[in-house]
Amino acid sequence: MNTATKLSGFALGLAAVFGAAYGVGQVVGPVTPAADVRHDADDPAHGTTHADAGDAPAAHLPGGLLVSDRGYTLAPLAAPAGEFAFRITGPDGQPVTRYEVAHDKRMHLIVARRDLSGFRHVHPEAGPDGTWRVASPLAGPGVWRAFADFTPAGGPALTLGVDVTVPGALDARPLPPPATATTVDGYTVTLAGTAQPGRVSRLTLTVSRDGAPITDLQPYLGAYGHLVALRQGDLAYLHVHPEGVPGDGATPAGPAVTFSAEFPSAGTYRLYLDFRHGDTVRTAEFTVVAGTPAGAGPGASGTPTTTGTPTTTGTPAATSTPTADADHGAPGHGHD
Repeated sequence: MNTATKLSGFALGLAAVFGAAYGVGQVVGPVTPAADVRHDADDPAHGTTHADAGDAPAAHLPGGLLVSDRGYTLAPLAAPAGEFAFRITGPDGQPVTRYEVAHDKRMHLIVARRDLSGFRHVHPEAGPDGTWRVASPLAGPGVWRAFADFTPAGGPALTLGVDVTVPGALDARPLPPPATATTVDGYTVTLAGTAQPGRVSRLTLTVSRDGAPITDLQPYLGAYGHLVALRQGDLAYLHVHPEGVPGDGATPAGPAVTFSAEFPSAGTYRLYLDFRHGDTVRTAEFTVVAGTPAGAGPGASGTPTTTGTPTTTGTPAATSTPTADADHGAPGHGHD
């Protein structure tokens, strides 16, 4: 049994799957906090991990595979139609009410449909009882993975995940092939770099519009870009940020934003780049292959294969033609 298969089964066994009416769900049963498992405290981007995660202790699991970790548990709640609500309970079993600010927010909620055809990154608001609420980001039928990315006051940085089911006819979509360019709302984003499993990979994403490089990107969540990577199959979660900080005197506001990411295993990943320009946050999506996953055919590699309109890697593309994956996941994109 390969690593991805073992991790997928482990994650699905732990996830609480509940029915939903456009964002309203019921937990199937109570969740008992997992045993106190120590993780690497100096992990620069919680949610990243080391290679061979499936054969390592729980301390080396990627983020988002557990609904409960180190005594903290993600507990979805019943909510009115059109709303999504949840709590984080602590080691004492009580709702957590105090959080550290990380990347300008106390809570990041990311949802992705399990076929990776929908993605949302939103920021709920908390009530005094520790209940987080937000307009439902679940935009269409299917099984969604909800990730709560947070740091409790005095506690570890965590990413917990749970499955959510939205009933209805499922329009399953195949994952678009690897590409080095994509478009969103008239912006072209190109990808340069190689995803390598088990080591730090430098990925540079360059933003242009109508052939002109964008040199006035606006800060978003304390950076000029925000990148999430999800592994196909089990949706292992990688949450990384770019090199440099806006206003540090050394980091340009585009057109290129470079990230350091660690891909925990060989496999196919979907990348979601959030960038802000003209006071609007947009999401550019890419499929990349790290290494050669088991069962891959000839030619599979960590270097994305260009599809759609060819571009020169790392150079802004002078095109407004959407690439093959431009509308993948049309239901469920957005921010708050």
